[in-house]
Amino acid sequence: MLNLDIVKWPDDVAGAYRAAGLWRGGNLADAVDDHAATRPDAVAVRGPDTDLTHVDLTYGDLVDHARTTGANLVAAGLRAGDRVLVQVANTWRFVPLLLACLRRGVVPVMCLTGHRERELTHLADLTRARAILVTADVRGVDHLALARRVVAGSCLEQALDIDDVVPRAGSSARAVTEGGAGHGPGGEDPAVLLLSGGTGGLPKAICRTHDDYGYNARTAAGVCGVSRSTVYLAVLPLGHNFPLACPGILGVLGAGGTVVVSPSPRPEVCFELVRRYGVTMTALVPTVAQRWLDHVGQDPASRGDLDSLRLLQVGGSRLADSVARRIGPELGCALQQVFGMAEGLINMTRLDDPDDVVTRTQGRPMSGHDELRILDEDGAAVADGAPGLLLTRGPYTPRGYVNAAAYNREAFTPDGWFRTGDVVRRRRDGNLVVEGRDKDIINRGGEKISAEDVEDLAYRCPAVLHAAAVAVPDASLGERVCLAVVPREGRTVTLEDIHTEMRAAGAARTKYPDKLHVVDAFPLTGVGKIDKKALRLRFAPTREEERSTP
Repeated sequence: MLNLDIVKWPDDVAGAYRAAGLWRGGNLADAVDDHAATRPDAVAVRGPDTDLTHVDLTYGDLVDHARTTGANLVAAGLRAGDRVLVQVANTWRFVPLLLACLRRGVVPVMCLTGHRERELTHLADLTRARAILVTADVRGVDHLALARRVVAGSCLEQALDIDDVVPRAGSSARAVTEGGAGHGPGGEDPAVLLLSGGTGGLPKAICRTHDDYGYNARTAAGVCGVSRSTVYLAVLPLGHNFPLACPGILGVLGAGGTVVVSPSPRPEVCFELVRRYGVTMTALVPTVAQRWLDHVGQDPASRGDLDSLRLLQVGGSRLADSVARRIGPELGCALQQVFGMAEGLINMTRLDDPDDVVTRTQGRPMSGHDELRILDEDGAAVADGAPGLLLTRGPYTPRGYVNAAAYNREAFTPDGWFRTGDVVRRRRDGNLVVEGRDKDIINRGGEKISAEDVEDLAYRCPAVLHAAAVAVPDASLGERVCLAVVPREGRTVTLEDIHTEMRAAGAARTKYPDKLHVVDAFPLTGVGKIDKKALRLRFAPTREEERSTP
């Protein structure tokens, strides 16, 4: 196994977290094992398997499937400490796979189904992964063929199909033992590698340990009132931090509740699952929440499908106050705003907060052990109510990215404060209001896209002399990708030219610009840099354009 450069918490800080009982030293899968031992027939995981069949896994079934999956990973040559890229669509199979990895110590790198050769090759080499595990077909894309191409061009040794690793529903796995795995890794050991949105191009890897991620999931579950009676609908891509541990899959299963996996965020799919399984809680990004509201507006009778829904979490990007005010009256459930990051800090409104807090803020830190600083550009603390740059540290905020020593010196202070890049205001009641981003990131429907990476891809087009990518407001997605280019003399550039080059480079579809502006020259700042603030103002859509955008 090749070692990773992982920044650990200082010994005295880690010791304090253990002494306070925040870090418990166990494995994230322990709680599921405990429920399987005491409540083996309680339902753990449900959801569609095919268009015609649905799956119900009890806690006993889930542990059996995880054991068999773990044995299959070992048979494929994977051992504790090995990394595996996981590019799996939303399916119930993700859950036993996750538990198998946690128990065996095989560390999943949580990729997205939208990633292509460029991103996957980068992540393979960054994390020194040995294998990639995929859903073979996702919306008509042959991901197994894609994975094999990535294997051929990276350090990866093999591509695996999840259908060959996780046993099918209804199969018996009770005869399979741990095969010497014992109780597996725990405490300081890596549990999962999450991905950052990236500010310098391609994603960075974030190591979450069993200690810190366990605390993350338990604390979020406590704030959300998760219990054995909770039925959680996992709608968002399962490898994201939000549906994984805020409280998500890990928090709900840790409390003994039930996870229902939806293959799609479309209201036509999700509303039926809420009705069928009596879902009580789910988590969405603002764009999906808007689609649910629109669906109820077009079909008022469909609101009856949501009668069991008690709590709707919304996060991933800023929820407009006007939309927040509609959630309760139109969907019939409580809203909880969530503002956080895969790098750690999670803020939440509370279940007993007044409407003013729930609809107009993004909440406050979920742990009393979270530390926050809000600073001006000179590094001085700002007064409550004034916008400033958010810095944080705490028991579930790692002290650095994986294999990124140079970047860590920029992103973290010497004493461990993480520079989040978010601009926030703290109200007198302690709740935060998100004002935007300091870093050059485009938040398109909850997906964080590096402007620098879009620009790098645009430069592959031979006709492009200069390129600058900026975010422009969008009523549906929050922000869209706008690319401005200065063409070479005598050349022309079209949006299709840019898309063609990005497609050839194997870039994720989310990075394709939505708008292209061809200009003669860029505005410059006083020090000669491209003035992106001026570009954002120049290309911001008019109200009429926003209304006409599909």
